[in-house]
Parts: sequence; C-alpha cells; structure tokens
Amino acid sequence: MLNVVFAGTPEFARQALAAILQAGFSVPLVMTQPDRPAGRGMKLTPSPVKQQAVAHNIPVIQPVSLRLDGKYPDEAASARQTLQALQPDVMVVAAYGLILPQWVLDLPRYGCLNIHASLLPRWRGAAPIQRAIEAGDSQTGIAIMQMDAGLDTGNVIASETLSIVDQNAAQLHDELAVMGARQIVAVLQALDKDSVLHSSPQPQAGVTYAAKLDKREAALDLSEDAVTLARRVRAFNPAPGASVMLPGLDSPVKVWDACAIEGAAGASASAVPGQVLAVTPEGIDLATGNGTLRLLQLQKAGGKRQPVAVFVTGWKPPQG
Repeated sequence: MLNVVFAGTPEFARQALAAILQAGFSVPLVMTQPDRPAGRGMKLTPSPVKQQAVAHNIPVIQPVSLRLDGKYPDEAASARQTLQALQPDVMVVAAYGLILPQWVLDLPRYGCLNIHASLLPRWRGAAPIQRAIEAGDSQTGIAIMQMDAGLDTGNVIASETLSIVDQNAAQLHDELAVMGARQIVAVLQALDKDSVLHSSPQPQAGVTYAAKLDKREAALDLSEDAVTLARRVRAFNPAPGASVMLPGLDSPVKVWDACAIEGAAGASASAVPGQVLAVTPEGIDLATGNGTLRLLQLQKAGGKRQPVAVFVTGWKPPQG
C-alpha cells in the first residue's frame, strides 16, 4: 500500500482523510493548521483534520509556514526533516491553508495531489464553492489535481460533476466533500495498482478565479437584481452570512434564506430598491433594482436564526 502523508484542515479535508484511512492506506503523518481560538470561550481548538488524526493515533505536525526563507525558517526546516525521514509516496492536500513551496512539491515520490472543489480551470482559488453559486453556475464538481507551483494550475487526474440546483454553500460543501473523498480514494487505488498517474493539462480557455470571501461583501446591495441577491444569500450561507438593513431596526439582520419571486404582492414599477412591499408569514418582500427579493430566514443581532413566520411576529415595519 502507498505511504500517504495528508495535509488539510477543515471538515472538507477531514472527510477525505477518513476515507483514505477507511480504504486501508498507511498515513504516517498528518499536517494541519495550528489550533485556533473557537467558540464563546475562544478556547484553542484543534482542526477537524487534527481531531481525526488523533483519533487514529497518527502523528501531527502544525507548522506556521513551510517556507525555508520565510519568517519561520526553523519550523519549515523541522517539517522538511520530518518529511524526508518518512519518504512518502504521495502527499494528499485538501484545503490545507498553507502555500506549498517547491521543496514540498518535489519531495513525495508521486508529488502532491490536491482535492479541489470545482471543475478546473473554472474557479481556481480560495472560494470555489461560494463563487460558483454566486455566479449562477448550473454545475460544479471535484477535480483531483497534480500540484505545481501555480495557483491551482496543475494537470487534472480525475474529475466528477455535480449539478447546482438551489443548494446553499453549506449544502454544496457537504456534497462535494463526499465526492472529493470518493475521488481521491479511487485515484490512490489506481496509483497503488499501476504506479502511474495519468493526467491532462487544464485547458487555457475558461479560467476564472474564486477570490477569498470578504466580510464587506455580506451587505446586500438592493439596487442589484433579485436573482443575483438570492444567489448571494445562498453563497454566503454559512459564512460570512448575507445581511440587510430593515426599517425600524437599529442594526442589520442576517439573511440565511431568500428567493427571487415574480408577481409579488405590493410590487410596483415605482418601488424604490429596499422598499418593503409586503410582510406576511410567507416572507418579507423587498423591492430591488430588478424584481422582488423575498426574505425567508432571518437572524437579529445577538439572536437565533428564525423562519420568517416567526421573525415577523416580533417586527413590524414603520407605517409608510
């Protein structure tokens, strides 16, 4: 069986590690981000990948950087010494969070394989799941890529397609995590059998970049059209969460679910973007630059998520 070093951090990566272990591969080392403060008490918490590794008694290293010429050369040198001693056949990388310098890419016998949550070359970069939803893509998927020095530019070894219907980012993440785990196991099993990685260069046409999400994007601009805004609500669930200012409230509310609708009650060609058109247990209808946005699930600052039927019992817009 192949000797597989695993590098990853969040739940998306944890599922891949669990599948690799379930398939019987030897994982002598896991690399993950340092423990971070989390929860109300801001207690240092290990990543999901570290928790999975510890549960299977796998050694874990958590270097701050892997750059030998960077700010933490001692940590990088220690990591290199550890990897050189193991002589891994392959490194699997999934949402690790650190840039891999060339010495890491060159160290494993078969290089480093990345599980990327898009159909490359579309949506290279940090937030492929969210950007695919936000852009209105009809499909996305998983690509297993041979990593090189570029940003998600390596040859693609395997891919699988998934339709985007009305999933939010959390739902699409969960579907792609299962798919990614399945695909990386299939690739490792084929490599273990044949000792060859078959791959194809990414096409030069169709390259797009999935920029990291910025909290400043969370505020909905109601001068945009309703369809775009509804997609953004789905794309930003669970993070950073879309928000909107409603009349009569002192702070923005989070919008966790919304839809664009036609023929909304109270809709008018003269309505101003942001104007409340209707408030019912079915939804809060807001005028936008084009169309009506119906808010379906909301959360006041410091409160809990509420279906709109509950939310409207505690909020009434000012008259007029």
